[in-house]
Amino acid sequence: MKISQKYYLIVDLEATCADDNSIPRRRMEMIEIGAVLLNSQTLQIESEYQTFIKPILHPVLTEFCKSLTSISQQDIEKAPLFPAALKDFQSWFYPCGSYLFCSWGDYDRHQFVQDCQMHGVGYPFPGDHLNLKRAFSSEINSKKKFGMAGALTELGLELEGVHHRGIDDARNIARIVQTAFSE
Repeated sequence: MKISQKYYLIVDLEATCADDNSIPRRRMEMIEIGAVLLNSQTLQIESEYQTFIKPILHPVLTEFCKSLTSISQQDIEKAPLFPAALKDFQSWFYPCGSYLFCSWGDYDRHQFVQDCQMHGVGYPFPGDHLNLKRAFSSEINSKKKFGMAGALTELGLELEGVHHRGIDDARNIARIVQTAFSE
């Protein structure tokens, strides 16, 4: 899979959540941005970014959310609000110039749209979005839509770090791209 941009900007988000439907999808908010800049020519990670975000609709994390993500209440209480976190994130990746925003599925793109609208800030990605879940299935000629952990297993790779932590998942997604899309 060749792209014209210099980097794959691989982003993985974590958001407020509950296992009892007390936080509907439209009321979820980002609590972590994890991202890597993967050079599209060498497929090497050149830079990484991670920040926690303080939610405003559901400022107290559910036990389910803390258990799923390993993100603590203390992590988010000392974190910036979304507009400041987004500005910091943009200051990290904008200087790279040419990038393609990528994520595993469409959830992350939709969450960015939703949080930007809620906070009245501009959507940070003017170009296209690459759904790597769909691209992976196409690359291996499978009709199955793999979760990130399933894609790692399909490639014979071990999950590294903590699953459902934004930065660790972004790194693992980069490993999938490095393995499945190298020529």
